[in-house]
Amino acid sequence: MSLLLRFLQGVERLGNKLPHPFWLFTMMAGLVIALSAVLSAIGVSAVSPVDGKTIQVKSLLSAEGVQAIIGDAVDNFAAFPPLALIIVVMLGVSVAEHSGLLSAMLRGSVTRVPAKYLTFVVALVGISGSVASDAAYVVLIPLGAMVFKAVGRSPVLGLVVAFGSISAGYNASLLLTPTDAILAGLTTTAAHLIDPNYTVTPLANYYFSIGSAIFLAFVITLVTEFVLTKRTAGMATDGDGAPDQQLGEMRLTAAERRGLRNAGLTLLALVAVLVAVLVPSGSPFRGEDGDVLGSPIITGVAYVLGFAFLLTGAVYGRSTGSIGRAAEIPGAMTKGVVDLAPVVVLFFAASQFLAYFKWTHIGEIIAIHGAALLQAANVHPLVLFLGLIALVTCINLVITSGSAQWALVGPILVPMFMLLSVSPETTQAVYRIADSATNLISPMSPYFAMALGLLQRYRKEAGIGTLMSLTIPISFAVLVSWTLFFIAWWALGVPLGPGAPVR
Repeated sequence: MSLLLRFLQGVERLGNKLPHPFWLFTMMAGLVIALSAVLSAIGVSAVSPVDGKTIQVKSLLSAEGVQAIIGDAVDNFAAFPPLALIIVVMLGVSVAEHSGLLSAMLRGSVTRVPAKYLTFVVALVGISGSVASDAAYVVLIPLGAMVFKAVGRSPVLGLVVAFGSISAGYNASLLLTPTDAILAGLTTTAAHLIDPNYTVTPLANYYFSIGSAIFLAFVITLVTEFVLTKRTAGMATDGDGAPDQQLGEMRLTAAERRGLRNAGLTLLALVAVLVAVLVPSGSPFRGEDGDVLGSPIITGVAYVLGFAFLLTGAVYGRSTGSIGRAAEIPGAMTKGVVDLAPVVVLFFAASQFLAYFKWTHIGEIIAIHGAALLQAANVHPLVLFLGLIALVTCINLVITSGSAQWALVGPILVPMFMLLSVSPETTQAVYRIADSATNLISPMSPYFAMALGLLQRYRKEAGIGTLMSLTIPISFAVLVSWTLFFIAWWALGVPLGPGAPVR
């Protein structure tokens, strides 16, 4: 443990020296500009295995390159796929959050659960809580401690289960989340280096995400009951009973229960309507040749998801009185866009970096030569997957932003794996595992500090080592078991999502 703590302290020091992701992408863009000039001058090229044409590096320090840097800057940003997707989804999510629907869903999921099912339910709700983004951490971590204490169990244990589930299972969920839209957009951009017509939808990993959520909830439950329960058995806690009073405040009121019921009925009605318009073989809501997967409802699922959040949030708000009139809804939507400002700023730098990478053909050439080396070495796909997991797991300790990580490594890994007959959807699914498992032990995560602060409410002398000793078992178990779960899923040839290739 002392060795691990020294290692994590080193990671923290290293991470603190890294620039803000905006400047990281800006510096990477500058590196691409300089590298393109050098590689172009020495004639670096590759033969495309797709069409047999020779691809050469193009210099950004040329007349045509300057046009790409300055003249296309606005278009690069406007056409960045994740930008529009995340804004559309968050317009609806912000209404659901403003109305109190997301908080009520989280609280209602765990406050009335029988004690014997409590660990599993808290774990499953935490894993799916990423749909509520930051609200999941703010609401569920203290709530986990309270409900565990209310049934006579250690509040420290409840806190760790909630924190571990949200963090380690962040990329798995029973519901579609804004993260699905962001990753799909970035993966699509990376896939265009090989196939300009390739599209990865937010539904690309949905089956795998649902299966992973249930599986990981069982894994975390087992780790909790057979390992962490023993770890916390002799751990004395502080407190004067205030959390019990707070739990009473966290329980749903009659108005909130009515609001959830009305929102749930609204969602069921919306799903019924969507199914009804897709059933007729000649429905205009189907795609070409009557293809259901080509339906605008599927290809435009980000809009459908945003609309579903908006509609259910509005119904919940009207039922509880948190939204008094329709005029308040645009204001809630506006707040959601304002909250996205840091993401939009980051996306501006990321969009320029990725556009330069694509325009110069550097990413394409690296992918072709890298794929050729791996083919010559006859590397099995499973070795590729394990290598990707190891790489991203290490990066995740320092750069905790999932979108920033994928924007950095995706443009090389996705096309390289495509040339090795691994679909972008599969590569993205493997990435989700590594991007989640170590979230709860990264000292760079702001929620690690938040969890530590909440832990000290119940155990004043608790420090980083205390929290680490409780979260490492979850992190390790999730990383290993989720990897094995994916390997089994891949070996059986189960589709990752609607319309996604089997492998």
